[in-house]
Amino acid sequence: MSTKYDPKEVEPGRYEKWVKDGVFKPSGDKKAKPYSIVIPPPNVTGKLHLGHAWDNTLQDMLIRQKRMQGYDTLWVPGTDHAGIATQAKVEAQLREEGVTRYDLGREKFVEKVWDWVHEYSDIIHKQWAKMGISVDYDRERFTLDEGLSKAVRKVFVDLYNKGLIYRGEYIINWDPQARTALSDIEVIHQDDEGAFYHVKYPFVDEDYTFNGKHYIEIATTRPETMFGDVAVAVNPSDERYKELVGKEVVLPLQGRHIPIIADQYVDPEFGTGMVKITPAHDPNDFKVGNRHNLKRINTMNEDATMNENAGKYEGLDRFEARKAIVKDLQDEGYMLKIEPIVHSVGHSERTGVQVEARLSTQWFVKMKPLAEMALKNQKDGEKVNFVPKRFEHTWNQWMENIHDWVISRQLWWGHRIPAWYNKQTGETYVGMEAPEDAENWEQDPDVLDTWFSSALWPFSTMGWPDTDAEDFKRYFPTSTLVTGYDIIFFWVSRMIFQSLEFTGKAPFKNVVLHGLIRDEQGRKMSKSLGNGIDPMDVIDKYGTDALRWFLTTGSTPGQDIRFSYQKMDGAWNFINKIWNASRFVIMNLDEDTKAELPPKEEWQLADKWIISRLNDTVKDVIHFFDTFEFGEAGRAMYNFIWNDFCDWYIEMAKENLNGYDEKLKKNTQAILCYVLDQTLRLLHPVIPFVTEKIWLTMPHEGKSIVVAKYPEVHAEFDDQDAERQMENLIELIKSVRNSRAEVNAPMSSAIDILIKTKDDETKKIFEDNVDYIQRFCHPKHLEINADVEAPALAMTSVITGAEVYLPLADLIDLNEEIKRLQGEAAKLEKEVARGEKKLGNEKFVANAPEAIVGKEREKLANYKEKLVSTSDRISQLQAELDK
Repeated sequence: MSTKYDPKEVEPGRYEKWVKDGVFKPSGDKKAKPYSIVIPPPNVTGKLHLGHAWDNTLQDMLIRQKRMQGYDTLWVPGTDHAGIATQAKVEAQLREEGVTRYDLGREKFVEKVWDWVHEYSDIIHKQWAKMGISVDYDRERFTLDEGLSKAVRKVFVDLYNKGLIYRGEYIINWDPQARTALSDIEVIHQDDEGAFYHVKYPFVDEDYTFNGKHYIEIATTRPETMFGDVAVAVNPSDERYKELVGKEVVLPLQGRHIPIIADQYVDPEFGTGMVKITPAHDPNDFKVGNRHNLKRINTMNEDATMNENAGKYEGLDRFEARKAIVKDLQDEGYMLKIEPIVHSVGHSERTGVQVEARLSTQWFVKMKPLAEMALKNQKDGEKVNFVPKRFEHTWNQWMENIHDWVISRQLWWGHRIPAWYNKQTGETYVGMEAPEDAENWEQDPDVLDTWFSSALWPFSTMGWPDTDAEDFKRYFPTSTLVTGYDIIFFWVSRMIFQSLEFTGKAPFKNVVLHGLIRDEQGRKMSKSLGNGIDPMDVIDKYGTDALRWFLTTGSTPGQDIRFSYQKMDGAWNFINKIWNASRFVIMNLDEDTKAELPPKEEWQLADKWIISRLNDTVKDVIHFFDTFEFGEAGRAMYNFIWNDFCDWYIEMAKENLNGYDEKLKKNTQAILCYVLDQTLRLLHPVIPFVTEKIWLTMPHEGKSIVVAKYPEVHAEFDDQDAERQMENLIELIKSVRNSRAEVNAPMSSAIDILIKTKDDETKKIFEDNVDYIQRFCHPKHLEINADVEAPALAMTSVITGAEVYLPLADLIDLNEEIKRLQGEAAKLEKEVARGEKKLGNEKFVANAPEAIVGKEREKLANYKEKLVSTSDRISQLQAELDK
């Protein structure tokens, strides 16, 4: 092993060997419990970003740990065709070449998209390899492959036959750049500058006046839709306008007569209490129009230019038409005033353009029955466990208030809707395959919303609709889904209701939701801000393991994470620490050393302590993995490795390694080897490359740590007495070091150390481990006794079971020493107050585990004892000062 950790030496070629050796495949052991994950399929629109790296790391940690624990694991990889997103990318590429999809035609355009897919699929595969994700490539799927396409058609046909899919004319969200419908959750609302245009609508009866005027005042933010107006509405309970109901007004600039109607939809408190009704351009107006049998007049083309219904404005872009209409309203005396406002406007999630509410014939899924079934299952069935729990409430709220789902998209890339229309009769046929007399039928040109196919992902990737498929029977429902909280509605919800409808089961037992990766300032990463970071660049600089470690330890379920290069430096430093500790251990092993513990009766205190601490850490890490608290698992491993193993046990082990007792040396080598072996196994799911490299350098017969056995909790290793005794010893050593540092007495200079013990046990601990005290404290004269006299001028430390005096008369300022001890006393007072408050809480004492309450009582007694000793010492020094 080199003297410094270098990921460029550790990582290359290792992943390829894992794949070649087939270590990522299911074990095939039918007696083993299955554990399965399906990857949230990344869109083939481009390269993977840091969010994907985070998502994949968390999944890989789970699957690697379960594999090592003996589960029959399957992690299914795959990618999503991402209809509108991928089509938008390819169309943008064509625009740069001065070509449109219409120039190419549907078939040629789809060929272009497939070229794009193959290019970016290759890139994604290389990125997966760099990230080290342990998926089974033999089971890789694509949302447009043959098996998944069959599943999509079956779901569509079955839902249609049940009356849960229907076709109708409705107001939908329309993306005029992509020229397709969008679902509600594909629309992002943002504040835009706009205006309220207050316009005169004159009465048809020129002699009629209302409040002394020959017109009513209508305010609109969208004058370009005026030519679609078919009525003006007031609230039937609004006494101000009762006499107007039934009257007619003239539509400005066009002259068409439109009625004034009464409808509960109108809010009398908003604006003038009168609104224009434009059924083809507003979802609420659409409903009003249906109630009153009003005509629907669409004034725009698919690309948001004005159509023939807009009169002389035909052909103008919607925003150019707005300017022209406003000018004409002003010139002809219809404009009363223009009031600037900032209002929330919907924009396409994919193209960014302002969305139009547009009347259109689309395919819909009737959501109420499906949502009710999903909600009932969450209440009474085998519910999905949401992590964090609060997101279940978010999911419930959305399901309870769900709208019908528009699933047709006016695109050329995606799953064609399996519906055909008879050219002669207009009859509609929906089926798995085209009608037999295909020449008489024309297939619907639209494709399905991307989320329609990805909603089937957990079971369609397992072979469904073949319910006898081996993977479907063995690995479905899947165990855990890991994904971002931002797609609960897009994807998580839809997977749940589709899976319940078609398999009778929820698609996964757990859904672990993480947040977004933000920059150091907490901003969302975006192209416009230029703050995006390519995970491959981070890997090139720090290595995959360092990135994975950062993503793990920064991970709290449901919370965002801030990326920083400072944290990446910390991650690399930690792995370098592991590397150096491992190098030291391996260099000090004999050829015949095995990772097997010597007889327990031969263990020294330090051995008992490190084995017990390792056991505690294994228990904690398994618990935190099981509860998806990956950040806490990382912290438990970090504290054990850096503090317990590296800072203390390895340093203490040097005494035996460099001594003359061969038995002690052999035992210490074995324990070092065992602890390192178990620690590497514990770390492997998080940092797989470096752990494999180190593990294979150690003496053992295993071929790969990937399939090595994961550490287990051993009740017989639990030794709280050894942990407490070692904590006493460490506290003593730290106190001497801290006191030396206070007065700049270097560790190289021998000093007198007097330890006044308060009980026989503490005295025995220090006497039995005097070699460690000699090595780490460097005493010139050491005294350990219950009747030690406290020198008048000495640095004082109050530790558990003892007081430590360093008589450094020539270096001590009595005033400063009293001040320092008063600071210690203040800290102890706070701890005593905290402990008393906690133990005074009846709920805590009644509900917390007995061991936790006992530990709190023990800590409180310890703090109180230390406070008394510290206060006594302050009094002694004050008396000395007052002499």
